[in-house]
Amino acid sequence: MSKMWTDLLLQGAMILVTIFMFLAMHDIPKKIFTKIRYRNRADFQAKRHFVLGAQLLAQARSSKSRSSTASLAQKAESEADKAISLDPKDAASYILKALALDLQGFKTSAVDSLDVALSPLASKSLTDKERGDALFKRAELMMTMNRRGSRVDSAIDDLTKAVELSGDNAKVFCLLGDCYEMKNMKAEARAAFEEALKVEPTSAVARAAIDRLGS
Repeated sequence: MSKMWTDLLLQGAMILVTIFMFLAMHDIPKKIFTKIRYRNRADFQAKRHFVLGAQLLAQARSSKSRSSTASLAQKAESEADKAISLDPKDAASYILKALALDLQGFKTSAVDSLDVALSPLASKSLTDKERGDALFKRAELMMTMNRRGSRVDSAIDDLTKAVELSGDNAKVFCLLGDCYEMKNMKAEARAAFEEALKVEPTSAVARAAIDRLGS
């Protein structure tokens, strides 16, 4: 019996030695380690570019000089692009790029960037509130580009989803109310503005809209 166990142990040891020799010959452990190390380094670099871009965007928004705002926003966009190249699945970098593009006046490109951020692959990295905020921003941009009411329905879809994900933003309800009012859906518009007042009782925009719409 003891001889049988000895033989089994020897066979097992030989199999393990063979496996380790195969791995060593093909440099597999080093390749795995290098891949993990590269991924961690890339993630770190992507976050560094994102943080720098966010700081530049904040400076651009607070700048009182139009030329300085444009320059800082352009730099923020560049940092966002660098972050995206390193981590293309992180929606936050696409949102940062969209905000920088919007500040430069490139609204169509900003919407395109938000489209990527809200795509199934990238949006997994967002919380419900972040996804709701991105939907609101996309709807807001679409309404600023709205010609002949062609984008109202798309904006309503985004805003409805934003409310479902996070219903604590009065601006979302106000914009939704504006969209409904543009479509002459007065009951729905009034309901949206009333929801805005529930979230923010001091909202002058919502109060004025309700007074305008009447009972």
